[in-house]
Amino acid sequence: MKKITFGTPEELVPSTFCKGFNYAETDVKFDVSSISFKTTARGCVLEFPLLEEEQLYGFGLHLKKFNQKNQKLQLTPSASGREPGYSHAPVPFFVSTKGYGMYFDTARNLCATCGFGRNKDREPAPDNTIVLSNEDFFRKTDLHETTYMTVEIPAAKGIDVYIFEGENIVDIVSQYNMLSGGGCEVPEWSLGILYRAFAKNTDKEVMELAKYFREHDIPCDILGLEPGWQSNSYSCSYVWDPERYGNYKEMVKYLLDNGFHINLWEHAYVNATAPIYKDLHDLSCDYDILKGLVPDFAMEEAQKIFADYHKKYLVDMGIDGFKLDECDDAGWNFPYCAEFPSGLDGEQYHQLFGVLYMQTIMKALDGKTTLSQVRNAGALSAGYPFVLYSDEYDHKDFIRAMLNSGFTGLLWTPELRHGDSKKDLLRRLQTTVFSVQCLINAWYCPEMPWKKFDCEEEVKELLNVRKSLVPMLKEAFDKYHTTGRPPVRALVSDYTSDKETYTIDDQYIFCDKLIVAPLTAKSDTRKVYLPEGTWRDYWTKEPVASGWFEVTTENIPVYEKC
Repeated sequence: MKKITFGTPEELVPSTFCKGFNYAETDVKFDVSSISFKTTARGCVLEFPLLEEEQLYGFGLHLKKFNQKNQKLQLTPSASGREPGYSHAPVPFFVSTKGYGMYFDTARNLCATCGFGRNKDREPAPDNTIVLSNEDFFRKTDLHETTYMTVEIPAAKGIDVYIFEGENIVDIVSQYNMLSGGGCEVPEWSLGILYRAFAKNTDKEVMELAKYFREHDIPCDILGLEPGWQSNSYSCSYVWDPERYGNYKEMVKYLLDNGFHINLWEHAYVNATAPIYKDLHDLSCDYDILKGLVPDFAMEEAQKIFADYHKKYLVDMGIDGFKLDECDDAGWNFPYCAEFPSGLDGEQYHQLFGVLYMQTIMKALDGKTTLSQVRNAGALSAGYPFVLYSDEYDHKDFIRAMLNSGFTGLLWTPELRHGDSKKDLLRRLQTTVFSVQCLINAWYCPEMPWKKFDCEEEVKELLNVRKSLVPMLKEAFDKYHTTGRPPVRALVSDYTSDKETYTIDDQYIFCDKLIVAPLTAKSDTRKVYLPEGTWRDYWTKEPVASGWFEVTTENIPVYEKC
């Protein structure tokens, strides 16, 4: 990898706050002189050529897009992934099928235009084709020539760019992950099953839920409690509610005695009833959100106050996981002009919020291992044991997000919440079983999502499949920690020279050994592609030829490399 500095970079950037930042310079073959740089009234601009056949991936967690060639992306933290570049985790890093990747070290809402023409002297070429579809449009307008990428960084007058090279995409992504110190370490128990209880449950009802799992022999390793555990939420008090959880100490002991780990929902907007409200008053942004303070976690003092309270009153009693909600920009959040005591503005803090919040909770855990959840992440996040999730709920989008997460040092769970039918429920659970975190989030479900479909046995069978995968997952996470190699990734990551993989956004490599091809409730039939090699069906152990083929099954198609 090699760092190239253009202009005068800003001081407050993601690498400033990355505790494990580990830059080791090597030579690269990339022609740095091909990158042009200029400052403008808007900020600064980089531009460089892209080859015609070159394909691009990354730029963070995206639910709607996969191959980013010819896309214009505005990397903006958002609760929705509907706009290009908007996501729970925009990351200014991309990889190319031409053997390189780039990381732009900025906490601004970078805009990347990934391929456009630069020829103002074209020969006349009449074409009166009528465009009737998106496919017609792209066929007519596609440029079969060298195009250009433009990267705009608002406000900044300079930028540090890190260039990585490798034989394939997974090698490049691994180097990027190692720049932040390597992938996260996780305990084996965290790779089992996490069930989030109904938000209105009481302490007694949570104990009944735990009893149900054990008496019915349904695997469950972690129970998550939603906003109802607090005396105030939206904004948060971080204090047990005396009505719903009057016997919370008894409940916590019961859960721990019966082999459950406990995960608590919260967000970082601090209500006036919170014991830490006054201490954080002068260490917060100049806007209050949801009637609560927004602590400036870029300041060590603010992190310490928040973390020390969590450790003393929650972690020390046995809590070892948290769900960090609402730290993206949901539209009602602080504006970009907001001022934080650290010197960050609202735009920068939105980009860094999730990372700084994860850092704070890791201090609270004080060495306890976890695999928790977060609603926003960003650059250099590989080292944090937190999985992203979303309130969006399209099954195909959830599958696509798994592939995209593997390009930029992120983890994603295609969590199960409810099913529109028995088939929808089981298809979603199949995908969840073959993901980095098996999460059933029943926060709005008064009873288990499978009860109305009378399919407890099918659910139990799938959850036992998950339990059997835990050793494989732990091995993959250990490799992630030491090498940066993501445990779940797109086929193009490993098979970068195989052009058939360039548009496959619904199959993925799982733990190095498997290729998973989920089905949704819409069909029991799909096409599957296996790259060159020796493969067999994971379930039947029968050999399967590489290449394209069609499969029909009620199970989830999975293939293992021999």
